[in-house]
Amino acid sequence: MKKFLSMIAAVSLLAASLSACGASSTTSTTAAAAAPAAEGGKEYKVAIVQQLDHASLDEIRVAIEAELEAKAAEKGIAIAYKDFNGQNDATVLNQIGAQVVSDGYDAIIPIATLAATTMATATEDNQIPVIYAAISDPGEAQLTGIANVTGTSDALNTPFILDMMLKANPDIETVGLLYSNSEANSVTPIREAKEYLDSKGIAYLEKTGNTTDEILTAASAMVGRVQAVFTPTDNVVMAAASAVAEILNEAGIPHYTGADSFVTAGAFATCGVNYTELGTYTADMAVDILLGGAVPEYHVMDGGIITVNTDTAKTLGLDYSVFKDMAGTVKEVTTQE
Repeated sequence: MKKFLSMIAAVSLLAASLSACGASSTTSTTAAAAAPAAEGGKEYKVAIVQQLDHASLDEIRVAIEAELEAKAAEKGIAIAYKDFNGQNDATVLNQIGAQVVSDGYDAIIPIATLAATTMATATEDNQIPVIYAAISDPGEAQLTGIANVTGTSDALNTPFILDMMLKANPDIETVGLLYSNSEANSVTPIREAKEYLDSKGIAYLEKTGNTTDEILTAASAMVGRVQAVFTPTDNVVMAAASAVAEILNEAGIPHYTGADSFVTAGAFATCGVNYTELGTYTADMAVDILLGGAVPEYHVMDGGIITVNTDTAKTLGLDYSVFKDMAGTVKEVTTQE
């Protein structure tokens, strides 16, 4: 028990040191931890590094924590996990990476691309396993071919989402492409969107930004110029999703996106993965590796769930029943404040 308590004290000191350098963090230990610790069993330390706060990433983190606790109970092991938030700041994320390496964590679970690439760099010399969550294009993010790095991908089926757009409005002439050019997640789907629209003879208007203010300016610049807007799983846009939805919905422009968290924030529709399932799968990968398993190739999560905001559909006067023959599941949600 002394060993277990000393570990908790060390984690508390870590919280204090990271608060000083600007990162936020919390500590939790699974319910199954005390018994194995008292018996002298192995205690595993896991760092969960979230790039920034927004609904999709929060959902993933909560699912990871729940599954780590469930697996600890199932396996009879002790897992102490600590949450870190990089505030979408590369400097803060680098500080977190240096700290978790110094403190000897057994595994790191970064959520989103900047967090993942930073943790991969931080572990180059020590090979601590990095099991990332929600990387849309691991190849584009240069997270493939690294011995200690794996995770889950929420790769987007861009053509399918654009098929949805044309199903709802076959007369679209111009589509807005709203994204951050600093987001690796957006590179491939935006390229795919351009190729798709070119093949259909549909014009597109690109607007980008790297801050919330820039994204809102970009969204406003599309009003009166496009009939629909597409955004991939872009973390910068997601951070401004509610305000973007207000701008586009007031202008009568449906927003098709790469994640259901956009839709619960007021966007019209998406087709993508379930982020609770993604977080659960990521945690399972981490536990398998902790217990001696090999580091596998990254896993692409199954999508195919269409999510529609019924409040937005009513505001825009859109009939989303046209989607019912396109997917096995059409999930109805409303805007969450």
